[in-house]
Amino acid sequence: MLKKKIVVITGGAGLIGQEFVKAVVEQNGIAIIADINKEVGKKVKKELSKELKTKNIDFIKLDITSKSSLKKCINKLDKKYGKIDALVNNAYPRNKNYARHFFDVEYSDFVENLGLNLGGYFTTSQQFALYFQQQKHGNIINISSIYGIVAPKFEVYEGTRMTMPVEYAAIKSGLIHLTKYMAKYFKGLNIRVNTLSPGGIMDGQNKMFLEKYKDVCLNKGMLDKSDLKGTLVYLLSDMSKYVNGQNIVVDDGFSI
Repeated sequence: MLKKKIVVITGGAGLIGQEFVKAVVEQNGIAIIADINKEVGKKVKKELSKELKTKNIDFIKLDITSKSSLKKCINKLDKKYGKIDALVNNAYPRNKNYARHFFDVEYSDFVENLGLNLGGYFTTSQQFALYFQQQKHGNIINISSIYGIVAPKFEVYEGTRMTMPVEYAAIKSGLIHLTKYMAKYFKGLNIRVNTLSPGGIMDGQNKMFLEKYKDVCLNKGMLDKSDLKGTLVYLLSDMSKYVNGQNIVVDDGFSI
Protein backbone atom coordinates (compact mmCIF):
# COMPACT_ATOMS: atom_id res chain seq x y z
CA MET A 1 0.00 0.00 0.00
CA LEU A 2 2.97 2.34 0.46
CA LYS A 3 5.23 1.07 -2.31
CA LYS A 4 8.14 3.46 -2.90
CA LYS A 5 6.57 6.19 -0.76
CA ILE A 6 9.12 8.27 1.16
CA VAL A 7 7.74 8.82 4.68
CA VAL A 8 9.48 11.03 7.24
CA ILE A 9 8.70 10.11 10.85
CA THR A 10 9.78 12.65 13.44
CA GLY A 11 10.69 11.02 16.75
CA GLY A 12 11.07 7.84 14.72
CA ALA A 13 13.47 6.32 17.25
CA GLY A 14 10.89 6.41 20.05
CA LEU A 15 8.36 3.88 21.33
CA ILE A 16 5.56 4.65 18.87
CA GLY A 17 7.91 5.98 16.21
CA GLN A 18 9.60 2.62 15.81
CA GLU A 19 6.23 0.95 15.19
CA PHE A 20 5.45 3.54 12.55
CA VAL A 21 8.77 2.80 10.87
CA LYS A 22 7.87 -0.89 10.83
CA ALA A 23 4.42 -0.13 9.40
CA VAL A 24 5.88 1.83 6.49
CA VAL A 25 8.53 -0.75 5.67
CA GLU A 26 6.07 -3.65 5.91
CA GLN A 27 4.01 -1.94 3.20
CA ASN A 28 7.09 -1.52 0.95
CA GLY A 29 7.62 2.15 1.71
CA ILE A 30 10.86 3.87 2.71
CA ALA A 31 10.84 5.08 6.32
CA ILE A 32 13.02 8.01 7.36
CA ILE A 33 13.76 8.13 11.08
CA ALA A 34 14.04 11.87 11.80
CA ASP A 35 15.26 12.28 15.35
CA ILE A 36 17.26 14.79 17.36
CA ASN A 37 19.35 12.05 18.99
CA LYS A 38 21.82 10.90 16.34
CA GLU A 39 23.29 8.06 18.38
CA VAL A 40 19.93 6.52 19.30
CA GLY A 41 18.50 7.11 15.82
CA LYS A 42 21.33 5.31 14.06
CA LYS A 43 21.13 2.46 16.56
CA VAL A 44 17.40 2.04 15.96
CA LYS A 45 17.93 2.16 12.20
CA LYS A 46 20.51 -0.62 12.43
CA GLU A 47 18.39 -2.79 14.73
CA LEU A 48 15.16 -2.42 12.77
CA SER A 49 16.93 -2.95 9.44
CA LYS A 50 18.32 -6.21 10.77
CA GLU A 51 15.01 -7.28 12.34
CA LEU A 52 12.98 -6.56 9.21
CA LYS A 53 15.70 -7.62 6.77
CA THR A 54 15.35 -4.38 4.81
CA LYS A 55 17.35 -1.54 3.35
CA ASN A 56 14.31 0.73 3.33
CA ILE A 57 15.08 2.53 6.59
CA ASP A 58 17.11 5.71 6.68
CA PHE A 59 18.09 8.13 9.45
CA ILE A 60 18.44 11.89 9.44
CA LYS A 61 19.15 14.15 12.40
CA LEU A 62 16.38 16.69 12.93
CA ASP A 63 15.43 19.32 15.47
CA ILE A 64 11.74 20.07 14.86
CA THR A 65 12.02 23.48 16.54
CA SER A 66 14.79 24.68 14.21
CA LYS A 67 13.91 26.08 10.79
CA SER A 68 17.50 25.66 9.59
CA SER A 69 17.55 22.01 10.72
CA LEU A 70 14.25 21.40 8.92
CA LYS A 71 15.45 23.03 5.70
CA LYS A 72 18.67 21.02 5.80
CA CYS A 73 16.70 17.81 6.36
CA ILE A 74 14.28 18.48 3.50
CA ASN A 75 17.04 19.47 1.07
CA LYS A 76 19.09 16.40 1.92
CA LEU A 77 16.14 14.03 1.45
CA ASP A 78 15.07 15.69 -1.78
CA LYS A 79 18.59 15.37 -3.15
CA LYS A 80 18.77 11.69 -2.17
CA TYR A 81 15.26 10.50 -3.06
CA GLY A 82 13.91 13.15 -5.42
CA LYS A 83 10.67 13.42 -3.45
CA ILE A 84 9.05 13.25 -0.02
CA ASP A 85 5.56 11.79 0.06
CA ALA A 86 4.55 12.23 3.68
CA LEU A 87 5.42 13.66 7.07
CA VAL A 88 4.37 11.98 10.31
CA ASN A 89 4.61 14.50 13.16
CA ASN A 90 5.33 12.15 16.06
CA ALA A 91 8.17 13.75 18.04
CA TYR A 92 7.54 14.47 21.73
CA PRO A 93 9.95 17.18 22.92
CA ARG A 94 9.57 18.51 26.48
CA ASN A 95 11.70 20.10 29.17
CA LYS A 96 12.86 18.56 32.47
CA ASN A 97 9.93 20.04 34.43
CA TYR A 98 7.26 18.60 32.16
CA ALA A 99 4.37 16.63 33.74
CA ARG A 100 4.22 18.32 37.12
CA HIS A 101 0.87 18.52 38.86
CA PHE A 102 -1.31 21.50 37.92
CA PHE A 103 -0.48 23.79 40.87
CA ASP A 104 3.24 23.08 40.53
CA VAL A 105 3.53 24.14 36.88
CA GLU A 106 5.42 27.39 36.32
CA TYR A 107 4.43 29.81 33.57
CA SER A 108 7.86 29.55 31.94
CA ASP A 109 7.67 25.76 31.80
CA PHE A 110 4.13 25.81 30.43
CA VAL A 111 5.13 28.20 27.64
CA GLU A 112 8.35 26.35 26.86
CA ASN A 113 6.67 22.98 26.57
CA LEU A 114 3.93 24.32 24.31
CA GLY A 115 6.60 25.96 22.19
CA LEU A 116 8.71 22.82 21.94
CA ASN A 117 5.84 20.50 21.09
CA LEU A 118 2.98 22.39 19.45
CA GLY A 119 5.36 25.03 18.13
CA GLY A 120 7.65 22.32 16.80
CA TYR A 121 4.77 20.60 15.02
CA PHE A 122 3.74 23.92 13.47
CA THR A 123 7.25 24.77 12.25
CA THR A 124 7.83 21.28 10.89
CA SER A 125 4.49 21.29 9.06
CA GLN A 126 5.18 24.77 7.70
CA GLN A 127 8.54 23.86 6.20
CA PHE A 128 7.40 20.54 4.77
CA ALA A 129 4.27 22.17 3.35
CA LEU A 130 6.43 24.67 1.47
CA TYR A 131 8.25 21.72 -0.08
CA PHE A 132 4.98 19.88 -0.78
CA GLN A 133 3.61 23.01 -2.45
CA GLN A 134 6.53 23.05 -4.90
CA GLN A 135 6.27 19.29 -5.35
CA LYS A 136 2.50 19.63 -5.96
CA HIS A 137 1.55 16.89 -3.52
CA GLY A 138 2.05 15.97 0.13
CA ASN A 139 0.55 14.34 3.18
CA ILE A 140 0.90 15.39 6.83
CA ILE A 141 -0.24 13.23 9.74
CA ASN A 142 -0.17 14.71 13.24
CA ILE A 143 -0.11 12.40 16.25
CA SER A 144 -2.40 13.81 18.91
CA SER A 145 -4.23 12.00 21.72
CA ILE A 146 -7.63 11.20 23.21
CA TYR A 147 -6.84 13.96 25.70
CA GLY A 148 -7.02 16.35 22.80
CA ILE A 149 -10.77 15.70 22.54
CA VAL A 150 -11.97 14.83 26.08
CA ALA A 151 -11.29 16.12 29.58
CA PRO A 152 -8.86 14.01 31.62
CA LYS A 153 -10.26 11.06 33.53
CA PHE A 154 -8.29 11.87 36.65
CA GLU A 155 -9.88 8.96 38.52
CA VAL A 156 -7.73 6.44 36.65
CA TYR A 157 -4.61 8.05 38.14
CA GLU A 158 -5.77 7.96 41.77
CA GLY A 159 -3.44 5.98 44.00
CA THR A 160 -0.55 6.30 41.54
CA ARG A 161 2.22 8.88 41.11
CA MET A 162 1.01 9.56 37.58
CA THR A 163 -1.03 12.50 36.34
CA MET A 164 -2.30 13.92 33.06
CA PRO A 165 -0.15 17.00 32.41
CA VAL A 166 -1.99 20.24 31.72
CA GLU A 167 0.57 21.03 29.01
CA TYR A 168 -0.34 17.78 27.26
CA ALA A 169 -4.03 18.71 27.13
CA ALA A 170 -3.25 22.14 25.68
CA ILE A 171 -0.78 20.74 23.14
CA LYS A 172 -2.91 17.87 21.88
CA SER A 173 -6.17 19.80 21.63
CA GLY A 174 -4.36 22.64 19.87
CA LEU A 175 -2.80 20.16 17.46
CA ILE A 176 -6.20 18.83 16.37
CA HIS A 177 -7.38 22.32 15.50
CA LEU A 178 -4.05 23.17 13.86
CA THR A 179 -4.67 20.15 11.61
CA LYS A 180 -8.05 21.55 10.53
CA TYR A 181 -6.57 25.00 10.01
CA MET A 182 -3.79 23.68 7.78
CA ALA A 183 -6.06 21.36 5.80
CA LYS A 184 -8.28 24.31 4.91
CA TYR A 185 -5.41 26.74 4.38
CA PHE A 186 -3.83 24.33 1.87
CA LYS A 187 -7.00 24.19 -0.24
CA GLY A 188 -6.12 23.59 -3.89
CA LEU A 189 -2.49 22.68 -3.14
CA ASN A 190 -3.00 18.89 -3.06
CA ILE A 191 -1.63 18.74 0.49
CA ARG A 192 -3.80 16.88 2.95
CA VAL A 193 -3.50 17.00 6.73
CA ASN A 194 -5.05 14.60 9.25
CA THR A 195 -4.68 13.68 12.90
CA LEU A 196 -4.34 10.27 14.52
CA SER A 197 -5.38 10.34 18.19
CA PRO A 198 -4.41 7.21 20.14
CA GLY A 199 -5.59 6.09 23.53
CA GLY A 200 -3.07 5.07 26.18
CA ILE A 201 -0.16 2.91 25.03
CA MET A 202 1.22 0.07 27.13
CA ASP A 203 4.62 1.06 28.49
CA GLY A 204 5.23 -0.61 31.82
CA GLN A 205 2.43 1.11 33.76
CA ASN A 206 1.50 -0.40 37.14
CA LYS A 207 -1.26 -2.98 37.48
CA MET A 208 -3.67 -0.79 39.42
CA PHE A 209 -3.57 1.92 36.77
CA LEU A 210 -4.04 -0.61 33.97
CA GLU A 211 -7.11 -2.06 35.68
CA LYS A 212 -8.68 1.37 36.25
CA TYR A 213 -7.93 2.37 32.69
CA LYS A 214 -9.51 -0.79 31.30
CA ASP A 215 -12.67 -0.15 33.32
CA VAL A 216 -13.41 2.95 31.22
CA CYS A 217 -12.70 1.21 27.89
CA LEU A 218 -14.85 -1.27 26.00
CA ASN A 219 -12.69 -4.35 25.46
CA LYS A 220 -8.91 -4.25 25.64
CA GLY A 221 -7.99 -1.18 27.66
CA MET A 222 -4.45 0.10 27.13
CA LEU A 223 -3.31 -0.42 23.56
CA ASP A 224 -0.19 -2.10 22.28
CA LYS A 225 1.94 0.24 20.18
CA SER A 226 1.30 -2.00 17.16
CA ASP A 227 -2.45 -1.29 17.38
CA LEU A 228 -1.91 2.06 15.65
CA LYS A 229 -0.18 0.69 12.57
CA GLY A 230 -3.26 -0.09 10.50
CA THR A 231 -4.72 3.40 10.88
CA LEU A 232 -1.39 5.03 10.06
CA VAL A 233 -1.00 2.95 6.90
CA TYR A 234 -4.53 3.89 5.85
CA LEU A 235 -3.83 7.60 6.29
CA LEU A 236 -0.53 7.32 4.42
CA SER A 237 -2.00 5.32 1.56
CA ASP A 238 -4.03 6.35 -1.47
CA MET A 239 -7.04 4.60 0.08
CA SER A 240 -7.57 7.74 2.17
CA LYS A 241 -6.75 10.30 -0.54
CA TYR A 242 -9.99 12.22 0.08
CA VAL A 243 -9.75 12.10 3.88
CA ASN A 244 -8.63 15.59 4.83
CA GLY A 245 -8.76 17.67 8.00
CA GLN A 246 -9.99 14.75 10.06
CA ASN A 247 -9.13 13.33 13.48
CA ILE A 248 -9.18 9.54 13.66
CA VAL A 249 -9.42 8.16 17.18
CA VAL A 250 -8.01 4.74 18.11
CA ASP A 251 -8.75 4.22 21.81
CA ASP A 252 -10.94 1.14 22.45
CA GLY A 253 -13.83 3.44 23.33
CA PHE A 254 -12.04 5.34 26.13
CA SER A 255 -13.30 8.70 24.87
CA ILE A 256 -17.01 7.84 24.61
